[in-house]
Amino acid sequence: MIPSFNKIKPSSYKSLALIGLVFYSIYTTFFTNHPCCRLSEFMLDQSHIRVHPPDPPTPTTNLTHLVFGIAGSSRTWVKRRPYVDLWWRPNATRGHVWLERTPDEWPASSPPYRVNSDLRRFKKYDRHGHPATLRQVYMIKEAFDAVGVAGGAAAEEPRWLVMVDDDTMVFVENLVEVLNKYDHRGYFYLGGVSECVSQTATHSFELAFGGAGFVMSWPLARGFSRIADECLKRYPDLYGGDHVTMSCVSELGVSVTHHPGFHQFDLRGDISGYLSAHPKAPLLTFHHVDVLDPIFPSKMDRLSSLRHLMSAAAADSSRLLQQFFCYHHNTTATWSFSLSFGYSVHLYEKLIPPSALRLPIQTFKPWRGWTKPFFMFNVREHSVVDDPCEAPHVFFFESVVREGGGGGVVSTYVRRGPRGVAACGNHSAEGVSRVRVFTPENRLEHVGKRRECCKVSIGSDMIAEITLKTCGMYESLI
Repeated sequence: MIPSFNKIKPSSYKSLALIGLVFYSIYTTFFTNHPCCRLSEFMLDQSHIRVHPPDPPTPTTNLTHLVFGIAGSSRTWVKRRPYVDLWWRPNATRGHVWLERTPDEWPASSPPYRVNSDLRRFKKYDRHGHPATLRQVYMIKEAFDAVGVAGGAAAEEPRWLVMVDDDTMVFVENLVEVLNKYDHRGYFYLGGVSECVSQTATHSFELAFGGAGFVMSWPLARGFSRIADECLKRYPDLYGGDHVTMSCVSELGVSVTHHPGFHQFDLRGDISGYLSAHPKAPLLTFHHVDVLDPIFPSKMDRLSSLRHLMSAAAADSSRLLQQFFCYHHNTTATWSFSLSFGYSVHLYEKLIPPSALRLPIQTFKPWRGWTKPFFMFNVREHSVVDDPCEAPHVFFFESVVREGGGGGVVSTYVRRGPRGVAACGNHSAEGVSRVRVFTPENRLEHVGKRRECCKVSIGSDMIAEITLKTCGMYESLI
C-alpha cells in the first residue's frame, strides 16, 4: 500500500530540515578541514600547469633538401657534362660529381667534383666481375659524408640522398614533389627496375637500378654509411653495385619502393613509342641518353633533342610526357587523339579506347635477349603502323609558350610527315598539319587523381586544337 503524504504534519517538515542542517554543519566543520579530505594548494593553484603549443608543421621539402651524388668518370666527363648541365642548377642544387681521379680542368658551370677514396684495401673482397662495383657502392657513403652535417638544426640537414649516373637526366621539380609524399624521417629506398624482363630477372626484381637513379632518405643514408665498410666485405661475389647496394640496404631492414617515374631505359633504337605512352606518373629520370636514338626524329642530335624536351619541362614539368586521351566526334567518324605533353600527338582515324592507346607502340628493341616476353609492360606490335585504321598520324612537339595572366600553357605539335597508308574509310586526317594544345596553368596532381579530360576542335585551316580541363564527376574520356 502506497503511503499518503497528505498525512505528514507540517511540524515534521521542520524537524527534518533541522536534522539536515545539523549534519551539514558537522560535515563542513570536521571533514572538509581534515588533511585527508582537503584539496591541496598545489591542486587548487593551476599556475604550474604548462600548456605546450602543438609542434609546428614540418616545412615542405624543397630542392635544397636534396643532395645529389653523380657517378662520373674523368674519361667520359667531357662528353657527358652537357647532359648534366641541362638539369643541374648552380647555387640551387647540392652535391658532387664523383670521379676516379682529379681532372685536368673543371668548368665553373658544372657541379663541384670530388675524387673517390682509395679502395685497394677491399681488393680481396672484389670478385664482382664488374670493375666499378666497389666504387659505385662506396660512393653512397662518400656522398653522405661529404655533406658534413653532424646534427644541427633540422632545417639545415638534408632529407634525401639522390644517386644518379652522369648520363642520366633528372627532372628536379617532379622529383621534389614526389619526395614530398614521403616522410623523410623514415627509412626509404626509392627507385625503378629495368624495362626489360631479362635485365630485371638477371639482377633482381627487388632492387633499384642505379642508372635510373635511386633515392635514400637521410636516416637510411646515415645507416648505410655506418655499415658500408663491413657490408662490402660480405658480398664479394655479387655482380654489380646495384645488387650489393640492395643487399646492404636489406641488412638495415629496408626494402625498395618502386616508382614508375625512374627510367633505366634498357632499350635500343627509337623509343618514341614508349615516350608517347608514358605511365601515369611524373617523369623523374631518363638514363642512357647517349646510347638511345635522338628522341625527336628530325635533324636534331641527342643533346639538341634533350634540350628541346627540357624547354617543355621548363613550361610545365608536371605534365611532361603525361598521356591524355581526346576524341573528336563528327557525323561521319570519330577521331582519337593520344597526347604526350611536350613530346607528341598521335591521331587515329577511328575510335580507339584509352585501354588500348595507353599501350606503347613497339618502336624499340630490348637491351639484350630475344626471348619473349621482352618488356616489363604490354605493347602494341609495331605492325599496327601498316593498318590504315590502327596506324597513327604522328605530330612532334615544336614549341611552347606560357601565357601570362592565368592563360595557361600553349604547346604546338607539327606533323612528322605523310603517314604512308590509305585512309581508314572516307575520312582521312591527312590534311591536319598541326595540333595546338591548351593546358591549365596549375601543376598537375597525380596521386589519386584522374587524367584530365579534353575538348577537340578542328579549324578551317585544319589545325586541331585540344583544350585540357578537369573532368566532370562522372565524365567519360570518350
